[in-house]
Amino acid sequence: MEIRNSEGKLPTSLKNLDLNKSHEPKNKIPVSAYLSSSRSRISALKPRPPSLVSLCLGVVGRHLEEIIPCLSDISDIFPADIKMSIAAIAKRRKLLDDDLVISLADTSWEILDVSSSDVSDSGLAKVSEICKSLRAVDISRCNKITSMGVSELVQNCRSLETLRCGGCPSSESTARRSLSLFKPDLSNVEEETWEELVVTEIGHGGHSLRWLVWPRIDKDSLEMLSIECPRIVVNPKPSFLTYSLHEVPREALPDVALDEPFVKDIDPKTWVVRGVVKNPTTSLLSLTSSSELSIAEKFRLAFAERDARLAPKRAKNARQQQRRAERDWMMSSDEAKAVAFASKATRSLRKK
Repeated sequence: MEIRNSEGKLPTSLKNLDLNKSHEPKNKIPVSAYLSSSRSRISALKPRPPSLVSLCLGVVGRHLEEIIPCLSDISDIFPADIKMSIAAIAKRRKLLDDDLVISLADTSWEILDVSSSDVSDSGLAKVSEICKSLRAVDISRCNKITSMGVSELVQNCRSLETLRCGGCPSSESTARRSLSLFKPDLSNVEEETWEELVVTEIGHGGHSLRWLVWPRIDKDSLEMLSIECPRIVVNPKPSFLTYSLHEVPREALPDVALDEPFVKDIDPKTWVVRGVVKNPTTSLLSLTSSSELSIAEKFRLAFAERDARLAPKRAKNARQQQRRAERDWMMSSDEAKAVAFASKATRSLRKK
């Protein structure tokens, strides 16, 4: 049966009817898109090969003993991040000392990790003079760093926010003796006029220090810091409820090494010392001997702390004595009076 109108044509509704259209969904994703997305997910899960720079640093780290004698002559051509990577490898290979860290120090460094190294007070002081922009420093488990080195660090690095310390008996003693350096204080200066005052003598202390990582801090030190230095957070812990202004920085987390980002792509076999067999008897003796400080070491630390505390006062007294001697000479000597009158007359003639 045919359905036609009077003019013999099909209706418009039948003309628009498409009987050959498939019943597939309109938003169907092709198979190629699924394959490409799966390939991208698989490639994201695969570890990326190390970069050429990381491979070269691994070779340098394995032969670091041969390079150390001439490192001070060639370190100037290295970028700052490469110097930091070499220092991190040297620390892990137990090769980091004063000469090596000074030769690698760069003015753009913002972190310094010398933990468990042979760096002493002189090396730390020299590095702090070079790297004045340091924000985080780790001196934990350093037997050769005392409160004198910490004092130089605090005075030279005015942007220091995070400090890690403790971890061994010597470092624990250094941390306790350095607590007074973290408190901002006004010095008692005895000068006759304001013009004679030196700005650095008016105030001292670690004004910028905010985070102190000291895992085994004693109760008295913690109470003193909480009362006299409430701005310093001791052993901070990350929390999901903190606001953005009070978030704990990565440098203040005790489980994260400061220099870890600079060696994360380097093969850990680089700093494995081969051919050394540990003697369990020797290690046990070393642990028992380092459990407490000897009497001679305690006397040495006490003398060094007293000498560092009295050094500014000795310098100030020397300056006062020099000024008094000059004043007495001016008042008693006729020649000095004649020179003073002649200088005044010369200034008056110049003004006219």
